[in-house]
Amino acid sequence: MQGLMQDWSLLIHRVIDHAATQHATRPVVSRSVEGPIHRTSYGEIRPRALKVAKRLTRDGLRFGDRVATLAWNTWRHLEAWYGITGIGAVYHTVNPRLFDEQIVYIVNHAEDRLLFLDLTFVPLMERLQERLPTVERYIVLTDAAHMPQTSLRNAAPYEEWLAEADEDFRWADFDENAAAGMCYTSGTTGNPKGVLYSHRSNVLHSLAAVSPDMLGLASRDIAMPVVPLFHANGWSFAFSAPMAGCSLIFPGAKLDGPSVYELLTSERVTISAAVPTIWFALLQHMEKIGGELPDLSRVVIGGSACPRAVTETFRDRYGVEVMHAWGMTEMSPLGSVCSMKPEYRHLAGDAWLDVKQKVGHAPFLVEMKIADDEGKELPWDGMTFGRLKVRGPAVAKRYFRLDEEILDENGFFDTGDVATIDPSGYVQIVDRNKDVIKSGGEWISSIELENLAVGHPDVAEAAVIGIQHPKWDERPLLVVVAKEGKQPTKDGVLGFMEGRIAKWWMPDDVVVINEIPHTATGKIQKTALRDMFRDYRLPGT
Repeated sequence: MQGLMQDWSLLIHRVIDHAATQHATRPVVSRSVEGPIHRTSYGEIRPRALKVAKRLTRDGLRFGDRVATLAWNTWRHLEAWYGITGIGAVYHTVNPRLFDEQIVYIVNHAEDRLLFLDLTFVPLMERLQERLPTVERYIVLTDAAHMPQTSLRNAAPYEEWLAEADEDFRWADFDENAAAGMCYTSGTTGNPKGVLYSHRSNVLHSLAAVSPDMLGLASRDIAMPVVPLFHANGWSFAFSAPMAGCSLIFPGAKLDGPSVYELLTSERVTISAAVPTIWFALLQHMEKIGGELPDLSRVVIGGSACPRAVTETFRDRYGVEVMHAWGMTEMSPLGSVCSMKPEYRHLAGDAWLDVKQKVGHAPFLVEMKIADDEGKELPWDGMTFGRLKVRGPAVAKRYFRLDEEILDENGFFDTGDVATIDPSGYVQIVDRNKDVIKSGGEWISSIELENLAVGHPDVAEAAVIGIQHPKWDERPLLVVVAKEGKQPTKDGVLGFMEGRIAKWWMPDDVVVINEIPHTATGKIQKTALRDMFRDYRLPGT
């Protein structure tokens, strides 16, 4: 017997339709790439997205075509996403921080037909366009007054291109499993791989993301996703915020500490999201000027491990709760958020911080397990390390145009992380499989050492890599960047760490460098660090 409910496909345009109907006046504020602050609303974004859809159709874009976006977080980028998906085409976010060769590879691999780009990236695409034969035209996200002279193929300023269409357009109707968006992995080894999201997966993922134990977005919130839309599907904010009727503040191209602080305070932001490096810069700026965050209640930190000192500083100095999150491009990306279940609500002080160091528990629609190298499932006891595996309707089952099998026999995807899970379902990421340090047959977590080292008052950032050792196989080398005006020493940093970790975990050496290399998504680039210290010898070896 079948149920007697309406067949209502989970299509992305329904999200902006809802926002424009129920939350029409809710502000969407952007720092434009041209400079001034721009103000609009969901009620105004929807008709402009319809115009994008109609204009794309006039340019010959059809169902399933890929449309690239090389852009910062602004209202125009948001409109483009909804317009692209509204005709059944696929938005493909291109990360401008990738190397030229990687950008060329992913645009050609995706066979993008049209490319939206911000003014910032015009010189980049002028340099690369002859190597991108599938891109038929370039739409620069600006108006005629700011449109530069450019050699880009069939280039047009977005506002004038858009003005050639009206909003008299009906969203296309198609199966909810149709492709909606594409994001390529950062490709630290080998070519980047394309993750292809569906309308259904994006809508279900956003429904999970807005739930109270996850991002907890509501129409009363003012959210500022500092994380770019080209990072892992923008952590769902382009869909989850309109779904909840939550105001959106977009920082545009200016992601430095002072600029982020200005928007947080002037727009009275209640929730924000970014990778740790953004928060390092913000906290250093606020410490310098004596800043306050009277409206901000929570920050979502993901992309890489959040140091304990950052969580503590936000809580104790500014009254802001850190929501430590974990996920990956292949998961749309949300996998877990560290909100407090009732069994941990009573905790305070260091015990509370101990839990907050974990990346939290999974939402409905994400199943997790940890397994050994043979695939045997391991216990959730908070101590046993294993490979973290996931499955769910917003988890990739394979990569775009690659036939390789990426799921185990039970349909679980191996995330590449080593983790523990405690009896309450809280995940602790111990390390990446490739980054965990194997010393004397035991594992040392580089993440835990890094988080501890960043708590030192003179240390701005830290990274740990394994260095070959004749007796122990590998031993940890701690690499740090000094805070401005500070000079951390080996003895001072190791003395700070002493007693807080097992003695055999203690780094064998500390090296101060000017800058730690990062990937295009803001993560510490361990491969580059290993190359940098390829010939390094630990003391006494």
